[in-house]
Amino acid sequence: MIKVSVMYPNSEGVKFDTEYYKNTHLPMVQKLVGSALKDLELDLGIGGRAPGEATPYVAIAHLKFDDVASFQAAFGLHAVTFADDVKNYSNVQGKIQISDLVSF
Repeated sequence: MIKVSVMYPNSEGVKFDTEYYKNTHLPMVQKLVGSALKDLELDLGIGGRAPGEATPYVAIAHLKFDDVASFQAAFGLHAVTFADDVKNYSNVQGKIQISDLVSF
């Protein structure tokens, strides 16, 4: 199993519409990638390491797939649609990391 994390960096002037992202963008992603998507989680930043420190990311979406090939096949077909929707909820592009999940 792999996890694809889409991380939206925080900095001065960043705008991020959490409600649109939760209620419109992520449901669209779920619908379009279909059954290839095994799980979806959303982290909304509330703070950094020290009290009062800004969160490094305003939001991080974690999408789980069986493997990289299934992610690429499902996501790649709709990448332009997903990218075109960013302007509706943020003025920053998400950074993507693909991780191998290791259980202990």
